[in-house]
Amino acid sequence: MRALITFVTDMQTTKVLKARKRIALIAHDHKKAELIEWAIYNKTVLSRHELYATGTTGLLIEQALDVSVRKLLSGPLGGDQQIGALVATGELDVIIFFWDPMEALPHDPDIKALLRLGVVWNIPMASNRASADFLLTSPLMHQEYEATLPDYSQYTKRKV
Repeated sequence: MRALITFVTDMQTTKVLKARKRIALIAHDHKKAELIEWAIYNKTVLSRHELYATGTTGLLIEQALDVSVRKLLSGPLGGDQQIGALVATGELDVIIFFWDPMEALPHDPDIKALLRLGVVWNIPMASNRASADFLLTSPLMHQEYEATLPDYSQYTKRKV
């Protein structure tokens, strides 16, 4: 049994997340004020990282923090999918997404797809202020981190 565990470990692929993380900041309309308040509170830490955001959220964060934010499309217009593409191509390290669990939105399938990709590619994610606080204050957030990437070779080599 021990040899099998070692073999599986040897087959794992890793990705190094640099000390300066690439962070996606996303918020539904009813959560934007909460995310902006959280971002202002954490301005010192966030300014050390590279920030990405969807639509209006990006503009609001840029204005509130006076830092550069790579702004993508609004979520319902494809911004959530753009963030998902950055996750899939290894161009994002962290997702902070304050989503509203009480409101169904027309782009719910896009949101589900984004959250799924975060799990698929082992991306640290926070969905509310408490989880964002824990994530941002983790010592791992401020140093290089070697993330284990899942091995999907069985899936990609399957017979269809």
